[in-house]
Amino acid sequence: MGRKKVRYSEIVPDKSEWPIVKLSRDRKEFIDEVADETYEHLTNIKNGSLREEIETTIHREKLRMKANPWRVDPPDEKVYWKSIQARLLDINPDEKEKAREQERKLILEIISRYTDEIAGNFKKSAYRFAQRFITFGFARLLNAARVKGLMSLFSRQLDLEDKIHVIGETEHIRSLAKKGTVVMVPTHFSNLDSILIGWAIQHLGLPPFIYGAGLNLFNIKILAYFMNSLGAYKVDRRKKNLIYLETLKTYSRNAIKRGCHSLFFPGGTRSRSGEIETTLKTGLLGTAIEAQRELYLKAEEGADVRKIFIVPVVINYHFTLEAPSLIREYLKRTGRERYYVEADEFSTSYKLGTFMFKFFAKGSDISVNIGRGMDILGNYVDNDGKSFDKNGNPIHVRDYFLREQKITFDAQREKEYVRVLSKRIIEEYHKYNRVFASHLVAFVAFKMLERKNPKLDLYHVLRLPDEDLILDYEAFKSNFKKLRTRLEKIHKKGQVDMADHMKKRASDAIEHGLQNVGLYHDQRPLIKKGDKIIVQDTNTLYYYHNRMNGYGLEKYI
Repeated sequence: MGRKKVRYSEIVPDKSEWPIVKLSRDRKEFIDEVADETYEHLTNIKNGSLREEIETTIHREKLRMKANPWRVDPPDEKVYWKSIQARLLDINPDEKEKAREQERKLILEIISRYTDEIAGNFKKSAYRFAQRFITFGFARLLNAARVKGLMSLFSRQLDLEDKIHVIGETEHIRSLAKKGTVVMVPTHFSNLDSILIGWAIQHLGLPPFIYGAGLNLFNIKILAYFMNSLGAYKVDRRKKNLIYLETLKTYSRNAIKRGCHSLFFPGGTRSRSGEIETTLKTGLLGTAIEAQRELYLKAEEGADVRKIFIVPVVINYHFTLEAPSLIREYLKRTGRERYYVEADEFSTSYKLGTFMFKFFAKGSDISVNIGRGMDILGNYVDNDGKSFDKNGNPIHVRDYFLREQKITFDAQREKEYVRVLSKRIIEEYHKYNRVFASHLVAFVAFKMLERKNPKLDLYHVLRLPDEDLILDYEAFKSNFKKLRTRLEKIHKKGQVDMADHMKKRASDAIEHGLQNVGLYHDQRPLIKKGDKIIVQDTNTLYYYHNRMNGYGLEKYI
């Protein structure tokens, strides 16, 4: 199942040679490099005139500070943006050469501030401590929660791998990490994902990754320490202005070009609906393609170029702490862009610690399913990093950037490459999704409610009265068996993964699912009483039901 423990020396013999260590050592030089390249790119986009973009950035930043401030925000930012606005107003646009130079200095200052905010602060000593502490902490929580009582913190260890299963193409990713640069792209359901993936990277024996983590997670001091130590750089989803977005993309692209293994959540944020991502944010994803093209461009013809590998990862929980607030937010959204207050159950270190203790107290498992590596066009690669098309024919990625036998930049072409890669990642998400019984019982129950009320739309189904939320157990069991049979067929085709407990007798698998679905919530979405299945919370039931979307199961119920 890919759960072999590997020493770090098997992947990278010398910690001082880790690309992330070099990046940290050259932090100021790297920030200056990012600032200069971002400025150059912005001037190309805006044809040399940036005054309007500075004005737009000031306006959006003032709106953000007023509508959605966070504790982690710099204390001087109101004064800073007021100063930028005043200095911009002092520039006389009639003195064109002087104005252009003053605007250049202003925008470089803004870019440098953004880069310094984004940049991680990786330290080898802190990384090693964080590794040990997280492993120790997870394991102690598991034992304390399972055995109960303070003395159990120092009793015999239960294996952490009994709780968190790292499965899939584990040997493959270890091999790729030696051959090139790995860009890991996980699904995203919970604020726990970042810590969990950090632990999985360590468990696999991989060198540290840089990874994009939501700035909101840095509101919590203890979490901020570990995120920084594990190689995180900060992504502020509130900032939508072009200057920030280009700075973020340049940071990611240049770090990947330097050989830093990278991780980001291409969905952009936690799935509000509970569904596996069906659309991806293309900004950071495109930086992997840009980095690969620039590496080919700078290499001598025929020289070996470090390849970039895209590795999808699917995280599976029986329950998600934030499910009730996430699904409420999803149902309230109107579709237009707006600022909103982030639903965050981990607003303090105490709340995070309390949740993690309760999480490990439950008998619910987690799986981290590592997908097969692909090149930046979504073609599978072998353990040596060589690319092959769907018919098994070898492919040379360099050829995708050629025009008249020269490496060239073509914005429209690369936009299409990003679209193709996004589609392939989504396909792999569904393939490596590991179906838990909790997912299937939720899907069966919600679909039965819809079938009983064919004339009602989603929002009316969610508001059904209690007397209409009772299902016959035998009918429920029959539908569960039909859908499981369908899943087994597509599992054999390699189009989905299934947990081992799904092989149990139908009644036992259903019981396992009912015991785990929404386990942590104050009110379980689904319970069994006698010969009836009772829906207690339609919103969270809908959330967990959504995990099974995309497989055409609704046709069989």
